[in-house]
Amino acid sequence: MVTLNRIYTRTGDKGTTALASGERRSKADLRVETYGTVDETNACLGLVRLHADPALDAMLGLIQNDLFDLGADLATPETGEPLPYEPLRMVDAQVKRLEADIDALNANLSPLKSFVLPGGSPAAAALHLARTVCRRAERLAVALAATEGENVSAPALQYLNRLSDFLFVASRAANANGADDVLWVPGKNR
Repeated sequence: MVTLNRIYTRTGDKGTTALASGERRSKADLRVETYGTVDETNACLGLVRLHADPALDAMLGLIQNDLFDLGADLATPETGEPLPYEPLRMVDAQVKRLEADIDALNANLSPLKSFVLPGGSPAAAALHLARTVCRRAERLAVALAATEGENVSAPALQYLNRLSDFLFVASRAANANGADDVLWVPGKNR
């Protein structure tokens, strides 16, 4: 359980922060940037929920909790050294739940014949913003995983990949199941 009695600690005043293991890293560290961008995705979802219908809101509530799990996973690097606690890790079941939600939302959508421009309803526009931030988090996680001495679990990477897919499908669902999508018209303004 997390207890936050004091919000400012002054320990980061010189540009470092603590990982869950207690290790100090620069606030510009790739791992910190990665879980910070996961947090940014989560904040975008908070805005989406202001415009979401109850079914989508329920899905997004689960995802927001998952994103805190993902942040905890990323903030606790796997080093092979024992920790005094069991670190929270992403699991395959979280990825599978996202896939089931994608399939449920996608079942009601008409096939696409063009790329979709971000926009339409307020919920759809906010979902597109969340999708692009999520894609950035995914790119950072992939770069982190490719860095020598850094590990990112397969479920963590898969979750970010599925989440951006979910956010795209959810944006179409929020646009009257695709009827109000704003479609790209190649070369329209030449």
